[in-house]
Order: sequence, then C-alpha cells, then structure tokens
Amino acid sequence: MSYRPPIIWRAIAFVAIVCLCFVVLDGWRSWSARSVHLGEMDVAASNLSRAMVQQADDTFKEADTALLGIVERVQHGGTGPAALKRLHDVLVMRQQELPQLVGIFVFDENGIWIVNSTSTPLNRFNNSDREYFVFHRYNVDPGPHIGVPVISRSSGKWVIPVSRRINKPDGSFGGVVVATVDVDFFRSFYDSLQIGKAGAVVLVLNSGVMLVRRPFDVAMIGKDMRKTELYRYYTTKGPAGTAFIKSAQDGVTRLNNYRNLPNYPVFVAAALSKDEILHHWWRDTIWHSAGVLCLVVVVGLFGWHLIRQMELRTAAEAELTRAHASLEQLNRTLEQLALQDSLTQLANRRQFDVTLHNEYSRATRHASPLALIMLDVDCFKQYNDIYGHAAGDECLRTISRLVRDLTAGRPGDLAARYGGEEIAVLLPNTDAARAVVIADNIRHAIRGLDIEHTGNPTGFVTISAGVVARIPIQGSGEPTELIRAADKALYEAKSEGRNRVLAASCSLPSSTVS
Repeated sequence: MSYRPPIIWRAIAFVAIVCLCFVVLDGWRSWSARSVHLGEMDVAASNLSRAMVQQADDTFKEADTALLGIVERVQHGGTGPAALKRLHDVLVMRQQELPQLVGIFVFDENGIWIVNSTSTPLNRFNNSDREYFVFHRYNVDPGPHIGVPVISRSSGKWVIPVSRRINKPDGSFGGVVVATVDVDFFRSFYDSLQIGKAGAVVLVLNSGVMLVRRPFDVAMIGKDMRKTELYRYYTTKGPAGTAFIKSAQDGVTRLNNYRNLPNYPVFVAAALSKDEILHHWWRDTIWHSAGVLCLVVVVGLFGWHLIRQMELRTAAEAELTRAHASLEQLNRTLEQLALQDSLTQLANRRQFDVTLHNEYSRATRHASPLALIMLDVDCFKQYNDIYGHAAGDECLRTISRLVRDLTAGRPGDLAARYGGEEIAVLLPNTDAARAVVIADNIRHAIRGLDIEHTGNPTGFVTISAGVVARIPIQGSGEPTELIRAADKALYEAKSEGRNRVLAASCSLPSSTVS
C-alpha cells in the first residue's frame, strides 16, 4: 500500500466515523423504537388479559351465585314434589337471567337428575361418571368447582360445568348442583378481541386443562397443557407475567400476558404474534435504514472523492517539493560549476575574484593579515610541446589535486586556477613567513611527484611561486594590488632560475607582514 500522510488518514478516519455514527444512531433509534413498540404491545396484551380475567370471573361468579341459592333451597327445602316444582321454576328463571348458561341441573347422590332448568325429562341419564360429580363425592369442600369441559348430554353442546356439593342433614354426600356454561359464550367474546390474524387467547384450568382457545378448534377443548411453555411460566414465574413463548399448538412465537382469576382456579393468556407486533416496526426500520444507507453511501462517496482530491493534491505537492529540491540541487550544481574550473576542479577565476574581494574587506575591518601565493608551472609551454596537450592537462590536474590537498586545512583558504598553468592560493589570517612556508611545501611536494619534463633544466616538473602578505588599511589600496605584487614576485622567481619561492619586496600602501 502506498504511503499516505497523516492528514489523509485523519480524513479517512473522519469520514469513517461520520458514516459509523449514522449507522449507530440509526441502529439505536430502531432498537429504541422496537423497545417502545414492544412495551406498547405488552400493555395491549396486559389489557386484553385483564378484560378476559374480568369476563371469566364475572361469568363464573354469576353462575356460582345462582348455585349457592339452589344448594340452600335443596338442603333446607328438601326434594319433595312441591319443592322440586318450585325449584324448577327458580332454575328456569336463573337460566333466563344468565345467557351464558346452557342449563342448571340438580343430581342426587347417585347421579340421577332430580330437577333441571329445561322442560325435557332427563330421568334416563346418569351423570355419576362426570369429573365434577366424582370430585364432590370425595371432597367435602362446599365451595365451587370448575370442572373439565364436557359435551352436554342434554343439549349436545360443549360446556364448562360450575358445580357445588349438596350435603344431607348429617353432612354426608347428598348430590351435586351444576350450572353449565356454554363454551360458545367465551368463544363469542374472544372473537370480538382485536388480537390480529396470528394472535391467540386461552382459558385454562390451574390443573392444566384447556377450556377455550382462539383460534377455536374443538380438538383443543380439554387438552392437557401441563407440558407447554406457557403452563411452566404460569406455575413457576407467578400468577401473572409476560413472556415471548413459542406456542405448543401451532409453533407461532407470541408475546403472552397471562394472569389468574382472583376467585377461581383458572388463568387466562392473551398472546400477540411477535411477527405481527414487529411487522410495522420492520417496515419502518427497513425504509429508514435504506435511507440512512443511501446517506452513508453519499457521504462515503463524497468523502472518498474529497480524500482522493487530497491525495492528488498531496502527491502534487510532494512532486512539487521533489522538483523544487531537484531544482535547488541543480542550481547548486550549476553554481558550483560556475565557480569551479572544469579541468582542475579548483575554484575558477570568478570565484577567486569574489573571495579575494570579500577576504580583503574582512581583513581590512579586523586588521588581520591576508596572504596570496601565485604559483606557475615552469616551462609548461615546452611540456605541452614535448608531451602533448592531453599530458599537459593531466599534469595540471595532478598539480591542482596536490595544491588543494595541501591548502585544505582551514575553511577560509582557497586554491583557484587563475589562468593557464597559473594557480592562486588565498590564505586569510596568514603572515608572509607562514605563506612562504606553505608555498615552499607546495614546491617541494610537486618536485617530489617526479613528473618527467625534459624541457626543464631539472628534468622534472617544477613550479615557481610569488608570495605577498599584507594587513590592508581602510581607504588605501585595492585587492588587485595583492595580485600585482604576487605576480611580480613570481616573475622575479622565474627570472632568478625558476623552481623557487620568492616573497614580494615592493612597497604597497599597506603594512607588510614579515
């Protein structure tokens, strides 16, 4: 991966954080909306179950209240013909008052009908095998009993029996009085509840026997629910609660709100389908999330375009920086080439003139000595004639390297090719004696190279040098006077036989350093 500067990474991080914030905020909003929606449905299911509890409790209470008066009449009025006739009228009246009842029946201790609320004789039937009859025969509790649903032998309908025990004067079992509640009464009420297409409501005995359920199915009446998740919640979590439960009847997951009846061993459950509850939430979430996704894509594309532009700009700036650095390097190279002699690699005449002027001014300000050595290769024209110009150039390069090495000890010293085979050495803060020593060292070193030169009386390449050193005085003399003095000394050295160093002896308008 190509290098990206920190500002690009910060831009990428910013775009990523903005997009992530959009997604996180939308997710939080959707989850909060889901929680609110489920809370509202929980309240709705709770209200439904409360209404079911109230309806069931009132239904059983009305039937039980009627039974309580009938038990008292039988136990105190007896079962004679006149008493039974009066009791029959009472039963008919009670049934007419309570539309939920299919009938009211009184059985003796053997299960024989002795009186009922219908006009049909029922002497041929015996109900001693019914669950409620068996319960009261062996249970002395005089309270009401909600029995398992049965098909009425008198009407052929599914009914829920509400019964009480009749005691003889000695307290022994004397029979049972039963009010049969029509299952269709509950079914009609449950059909009126708004529970959606996949919702369900159920009425269950505490013993686990199902009484009524919507969606209605005859096969469900009397079904054992003790192994269902709903029954386990009811028996272990308390008499009222809410839970998502997968139905054992149809496999649908529903939000169940269950609660028991306050006066009877029965509980109800109102269940709303989880899919239906969340249907509108899902639809809203999908549309809203699609919008947020489109926004994230737009922001991402815009961010990508912005980052791309920043990368291009950064790359252009980097390229410009590299070009600028290359140009500066080229300028330095050109400047160096402009101030350097191409043959000897010494400073050229231009650089020498500039440096001489600067050092002369500095020496004037600080009253410090400034020395100049002018050296020239002896009989160099003859060398070129004898050995050729290529050999002459190589000879000059060799001498120049040696001069440069011998004068490179101090930063201010400068060795320059003054012209032809003549080399100038500028030595700031150097007196005449020191300058002569340096010049003589150069002369000896060049002679020590043992470069053959048959045109020179010595037989080898040698140099002659003129040396001058002055402390310039402000307003008196020019830098060129140093050059003239050194040249004069050089000329005299050559005149006196070459291969020697001679210090300037002429008078200049400056003080001589001895």
